[in-house]
Amino acid sequence: MTGTGTAEVLAELAALEDPKIRAVNEKRGDEHGVNLGRLRAVAKRVRTQQDLARELWATGDAAAMLLATLVCRPRAFERDELDAMLRQARTPKVHDWLVTYVVAKNPYAEELRQRWLTDPDPVIASAGWALTTERVRKKPAGLDMAALLDIIDAQLKDAPDRLQWAMNECLGQIGIVHRAYRARAVDIGERLGVLKDHPTPPGCTSPFVPVWIAEVVRRQDL
Repeated sequence: MTGTGTAEVLAELAALEDPKIRAVNEKRGDEHGVNLGRLRAVAKRVRTQQDLARELWATGDAAAMLLATLVCRPRAFERDELDAMLRQARTPKVHDWLVTYVVAKNPYAEELRQRWLTDPDPVIASAGWALTTERVRKKPAGLDMAALLDIIDAQLKDAPDRLQWAMNECLGQIGIVHRAYRARAVDIGERLGVLKDHPTPPGCTSPFVPVWIAEVVRRQDL
């Protein structure tokens, strides 16, 4: 499907709205009621359309913004445009998809990572940490792991929720991926106790870093 109009797509998303899904999502701070599998099916039919993506994003509707991240051309956005888009991403899911599916694939990702890490808005800073975690996992060359651990050690305990979650994920990935820093990552996690009591569904791994690292490393060693 190509050349699809914004109004047509918005009507399709509205038809997919499910009050039960919205109620569950709103408990997590998200503002949409569309099943994500169905939303991805819409994206598959629509395919890549950069103009449509920009128009969907501009609506401010959460489901439309999520769809925009799936049908855009990530490399087509300018640096300041992405910065503005992140500040418009009000809900966690829109924020996460923008960072993961768009910013991380953009030529300005590293520049934005460094800019956002020190942003006074903790939600924006959390995007910087999410991009840092991507580098820890995939492109660690040039990262000062010891310095990152120093920052996490000093700031993780008192960080606001979304920033704390992003920093904690970075801490865990440093310990999982980089054996030389594993003991220190585990020590930081144990001393700070962040997310130690976080509810964990059966079959899932706790986000408490010492448990998380031990479980992932155990699986890797099998």
